[in-house]
Amino acid sequence: MDLPKTTRAAILTELKTPLTVTEIELPSALAPGQVLAKIHYSGICGSQLGEIDGAKGQDRFLPHLLGHEASATVLAIGPGVRHVKPGDTAVLHWRKGPGIEAETPKYSWQGRTVNAGWVTTFQEYTIVSENRVTPIPADSELDVAALFGCAVTTGFGVVQNNARVRIGESVVVFGAGGIGLSIVQAAAAVGAYPVIAVDRYPAKLELARHFGASHGIDSSATDARAAIAEVVGGAGLDVFIDNTGQPPIIEMGYDLVTGQGRVILVGVPKNGNTININSLQLHFGKMLTGSHGGEAIPQEDIPRLMRYYRQGKLELRGLLTNEYTLDEVNTAVAHVRDGTVTGRCTIKF
Repeated sequence: MDLPKTTRAAILTELKTPLTVTEIELPSALAPGQVLAKIHYSGICGSQLGEIDGAKGQDRFLPHLLGHEASATVLAIGPGVRHVKPGDTAVLHWRKGPGIEAETPKYSWQGRTVNAGWVTTFQEYTIVSENRVTPIPADSELDVAALFGCAVTTGFGVVQNNARVRIGESVVVFGAGGIGLSIVQAAAAVGAYPVIAVDRYPAKLELARHFGASHGIDSSATDARAAIAEVVGGAGLDVFIDNTGQPPIIEMGYDLVTGQGRVILVGVPKNGNTININSLQLHFGKMLTGSHGGEAIPQEDIPRLMRYYRQGKLELRGLLTNEYTLDEVNTAVAHVRDGTVTGRCTIKF
C-alpha cells in the first residue's frame, strides 16, 4: 500500500493558546523501532491540558504534537520491530511496554520542525515507538479501546498497585473525570466500601454513582472535609486518591486518612506548588505517594482488562460521554475544562 506522506494534526505552537489544526509532513522513512499507525479514536486527558497550560514550566519542545491514548491500526514498521506488524489493531499508550524505545519523530510544517514524543495521538497518522503499541483483537470496539491507553489502565492500576485497596476499606476519589471514574469502578470492583466520589460538577457525581460510588459529595456546595468525615465516621478513612493536583486538597486528604492510611496523588500539581504536612506520621505507617499511570504494565494490563470488559464485567461505554472531530479539538479542550465533558471525550478520525 502507498503510505501517507502528510497528516492533519493539532499542534501546540505556544503555551496557553488554542491548538493549530493543520496539515504536516511525515518523516520520509521510519527509524529503527518506529511504528506508523492510523488513529481511529484518541482520548483527551488532563495531562494535555497541563501541557497546553505549561503546568510543568517552560516548554523547550514547541511547537509539538499532543495526545497519549488511542486506538489505531498499524500501517508499517521500522527496522527491528518485533512485537507488532502491519495490519494489527492496537492501543497506543504512554506507559512503556516491550520493544524498542525509538528516537522521537520530527514532522515538518511550513519549513519548521514539529516535535513529538514517543507517542502522540491528536493526528490522523502518527509515528510512535514500538514500546508504546500493544496489539488487541481485531474485532475490538475502537472507541472503547482508546480508553485502555490511559484512563482504564491508570484507574485500575491506582487501586491495585498504588493504593492496594482491600475489601471493606473506605476510599475517597477526589475528582471524578475519566480517570477518576475508572478509579471509582476499580475500587467498587475490589469490594471497597464506602466509595466516595467528590467533584464540583453534580453531573459527574451522578455518573460516578453509576460506576459504583456509594456516596457523592458536591465540593462546590458543601464542606468536603466535613462531609467525608461524616460518611466514614469513627473508623476513619483508609484511602484518599487525589486527581486534582491542588495542594489544599492533598493536605486535606493527608489529614483525613488514618494512621495506616494511604494518600495517592494522581493529578499532577503545577510547577512550584508545595504542600505542608506533618511528616512524622509517615514513620508510623501513613503513606503519601505519587502515581505514575498506576504503574500499569501495558502488555499485561491491557489484554487482562480488555478480557474483563469483553466478559461484561466492566462498564466502559458509559465513560465515553462526548465525541469530537479533529477540527473541534479546541472546543473539546474547553469542554473538558468547564465540566461539559462528564466522563472521557474522544476525537474521532
